[in-house]
This record gives sequence, structure tokens and C-alpha cells, in this order.
Amino acid sequence: MEKYYFQHEGKVIETDNRFKHVMAITLDPRTNYKEGIIRCITNREGDVQIKGYKDRSELYKISGDSLESFKIGERLNIKNETEILDKLLEKDWDFIGLEDPDIWIDKETDLMHMYFTIPIRYIDKTKKIKIHLGHAVGKDLDSLEMTEPVLMDLGEMSAKEVSIAPLNSKCFRYNLIESRDHQTDTTYSIVKVAIAKEMNQSWGYGETVFHPKENNILWIGGHASPGPLFPKSFIDVGEGKLLGVINGREANQKLSDGKIKYGMFSVGLFIYDYENGKIDWVSSEPFIQDSEAVTITFASQFVETAQGEGILYAHVDDSFVRAYTLKAESIKSLLSNK
Repeated sequence: MEKYYFQHEGKVIETDNRFKHVMAITLDPRTNYKEGIIRCITNREGDVQIKGYKDRSELYKISGDSLESFKIGERLNIKNETEILDKLLEKDWDFIGLEDPDIWIDKETDLMHMYFTIPIRYIDKTKKIKIHLGHAVGKDLDSLEMTEPVLMDLGEMSAKEVSIAPLNSKCFRYNLIESRDHQTDTTYSIVKVAIAKEMNQSWGYGETVFHPKENNILWIGGHASPGPLFPKSFIDVGEGKLLGVINGREANQKLSDGKIKYGMFSVGLFIYDYENGKIDWVSSEPFIQDSEAVTITFASQFVETAQGEGILYAHVDDSFVRAYTLKAESIKSLLSNK
């Protein structure tokens, strides 16, 4: 795989004796991306390569003096969290902690909106799980208050890993989410549109815009999840469209002992028509695979640092966060080659 990026040395997050595994970094642009949130794994059962492993998580604040080094601070305190979660929990269901935060700043109000996964498992350890897309809003990290989830698990559909799209000409957003499609032989992670008329109120499920089974792309043949969209100031791919990264995983493998082994998770590129809620193109090959990754490279945040240059953050094997420098000219050459 030809490299169109520069992989930074070392890890972005300085861990301490509290946590062995951290992942899913998101940063506040109003602090020049020097403050943000990280998902910390408080307990892990199983192997991340094998289906059925379980993580318990908590969200913590992070801060740093540079974009390459952050320290974990205190646990993120979200007002009204207990009240909202109590409404979602039923008897014999187990909440395993907030996951995968994403910060979005409303430029009109300067309010911070945070979206996150709310996973709830059936307590007898069957395969049943509910995954809601949660929401909190406030002036900053210290004043966030949880609201009702913007998308509820409906059984056949769930929501996580949001990618916020710009407003279209009709003044609403075709955001992107990771959802699921359970079939007889396997369950696929798919990319769906989430129709958002108000960012702090209930959204609607839209069309499936990428399904691994329906696309003959091996590196993303099992699971797909939307990642950060690049701003037009970094790279422009046309009116009403944005280039972004999509996280993709190879198809599952069934082992001789009956267990399911996950394939490699990599970072690819895609072009999103946010005006009409359609994916125009997905790269035929991965864009980034970390040099130390055994099974996962998963992008969660992009920061534009200069004209035509930026840093992409991804977590490796659900354990640590890495930074990669991207240059628009290199990506343009890749796009022209394809």
C-alpha cells in the first residue's frame, strides 16, 4: 500500500496507572484543539480480534500544549446523566459506559454539542445489545448536560459514530452514522444517513448509503463506519460534496473452534454528497494502516493545521491514539490516480 501520509512516532495520549487502553479522541476547536475528550477502557473482557469481547468505558477530559501530546485529566461530568440513563435501562439490561464521543460546535450559538454511543447489553451475555446515539450540550466541557438520545435503537437499526455534515440548501443536515444490518449468517456494520433538522432534538433514520455486502471492496467487506469529513479549505472535491475518511473492516472469518475472528480495520477515503445524502465514491484500497496495528486503525478526528495540511487522529487496536500528517497535494495525486 503506497503511503500518502506521515505517521508520527509514539502515542498522542500519555496514559497513567488508571488506564491501559484509550481510544476515540475528539477535540474542541475553540481551544485551538488543545482540549477534548477521550474514551478510556476501565475493563476489558476477551480479545479485540475475536467477536464477543466486551469493554467497559468512561469518558475523560484531556488537554495538551501541542497537537501531538495530551494528558488525561478528570472524568467528564455530564449533568442529568443518571436521569437520562435510568430512563433507558430496563430490568436485566447492563449499561457498559459511554463510548466514542464527537464534539461539534454550533457557530451560531457557540454552544458545544457532544454526541456519543450509549451501549446497553442484555445481562445474561446473549448477543442482544441496544446502541443509542446520545447527546449533551453546554457552553464547554464543564457545563455539558445530557438530553434524550437523538437516535434510539429500533431493533433493526442502531446508531453510533456520527459524522456531522454541513447544512444543505434545504437547511437541514444529512449526517452519517454507523448502523447495523443483521442477516442470517452475519451482522454487518453499515453507513446510514441520519436526518437532522435540529441538532439537539430527535433525528430520523435515512437511507443506507454504504453496505459492505453490496460493494465488491475487500478491505471494507465486513464493516463500515463514517469518519471525519475534511473541510473544503483543506481539499475541495466539488459543490455540495466533501472528501472524508471512512473506517472499514475486512469480512469476518469463522475459525475451526466456531469463534468469529474480525478482519483488519483500516482507514479509507470517500466522497460524500451532503446536499443529497449520497456517497459517490469509496477508495478501492485502504488509505492508512498503522505500522503497529494488529487488527484496528480507526480514525476519529481531523485538525487542519496549515494551508493544505492537517493531522488525522486514529486509535490503534482499541488501545492507543496515533497522529498522522496529511497533505492535500498528496491526496489529490491519489485521487487523480484513481
